[in-house]
Amino acid sequence: MNENARNYLSTRQAAEWLGLSPRTLDRYRVTGEGPVFHRFGSRVRYLLADLEAWAKSRRRASTSDDGVAAGRAAR
Repeated sequence: MNENARNYLSTRQAAEWLGLSPRTLDRYRVTGEGPVFHRFGSRVRYLLADLEAWAKSRRRASTSDDGVAAGRAAR
Protein backbone atom coordinates (compact mmCIF):
# COMPACT_ATOMS: atom_id res chain seq x y z
CA MET A 1 0.00 0.00 0.00
CA ASN A 2 1.43 3.38 -0.96
CA GLU A 3 1.48 6.44 1.29
CA ASN A 4 -1.56 8.09 -0.38
CA ALA A 5 -3.70 5.00 0.07
CA ARG A 6 -3.12 5.19 3.83
CA ASN A 7 -4.13 8.86 3.94
CA TYR A 8 -7.50 8.29 2.29
CA LEU A 9 -10.37 6.36 3.85
CA SER A 10 -13.25 4.74 2.00
CA THR A 11 -16.83 5.61 2.95
CA ARG A 12 -17.04 2.42 5.01
CA GLN A 13 -13.78 3.19 6.85
CA ALA A 14 -14.74 6.85 7.40
CA ALA A 15 -18.16 5.87 8.72
CA GLU A 16 -16.58 3.38 11.10
CA TRP A 17 -14.09 5.99 12.32
CA LEU A 18 -16.94 8.46 12.96
CA GLY A 19 -19.26 5.86 14.47
CA LEU A 20 -21.85 6.37 11.72
CA SER A 21 -23.32 4.10 9.10
CA PRO A 22 -22.02 4.32 5.54
CA ARG A 23 -25.58 5.22 4.44
CA THR A 24 -25.50 8.24 6.76
CA LEU A 25 -22.31 9.47 5.08
CA ASP A 26 -23.91 8.83 1.67
CA ARG A 27 -26.86 11.00 2.69
CA TYR A 28 -24.59 13.69 4.13
CA ARG A 29 -22.73 13.88 0.80
CA VAL A 30 -26.01 14.55 -1.00
CA THR A 31 -27.19 17.19 1.47
CA GLY A 32 -23.78 18.79 2.08
CA GLU A 33 -24.01 18.17 5.84
CA GLY A 34 -21.02 15.87 6.09
CA PRO A 35 -17.27 16.16 5.93
CA VAL A 36 -15.61 17.25 2.72
CA PHE A 37 -14.60 14.38 0.47
CA HIS A 38 -12.60 13.63 -2.64
CA ARG A 39 -13.89 11.89 -5.73
CA PHE A 40 -11.48 9.86 -7.83
CA GLY A 41 -13.51 8.59 -10.77
CA SER A 42 -16.38 6.72 -9.15
CA ARG A 43 -14.57 6.30 -5.82
CA VAL A 44 -15.22 8.56 -2.83
CA ARG A 45 -12.43 9.01 -0.31
CA TYR A 46 -12.04 11.01 2.90
CA LEU A 47 -8.89 12.42 4.44
CA LEU A 48 -8.59 11.70 8.14
CA ALA A 49 -7.75 15.37 8.79
CA ASP A 50 -11.04 16.38 7.12
CA LEU A 51 -12.98 13.90 9.26
CA GLU A 52 -11.32 15.27 12.39
CA ALA A 53 -12.10 18.87 11.39
CA TRP A 54 -15.74 18.01 10.66
CA ALA A 55 -16.11 16.16 13.95
CA LYS A 56 -14.53 19.07 15.83
CA SER A 57 -16.96 21.52 14.19
CA ARG A 58 -19.87 19.47 15.59
CA ARG A 59 -18.67 19.64 19.20
CA ARG A 60 -21.32 20.98 21.56
CA ALA A 61 -21.48 21.78 25.28
CA SER A 62 -25.14 20.77 25.71
CA THR A 63 -28.13 19.49 23.79
CA SER A 64 -29.46 23.04 23.50
CA ASP A 65 -26.14 24.32 22.08
CA ASP A 66 -26.70 25.00 18.36
CA GLY A 67 -23.02 25.79 17.79
CA VAL A 68 -23.67 29.34 16.57
CA ALA A 69 -22.04 31.09 19.53
CA ALA A 70 -19.08 28.70 19.42
CA GLY A 71 -18.67 29.45 15.71
CA ARG A 72 -18.61 33.19 16.36
CA ALA A 73 -16.10 32.80 19.20
CA ALA A 74 -13.75 30.80 17.00
CA ARG A 75 -13.59 33.51 14.32
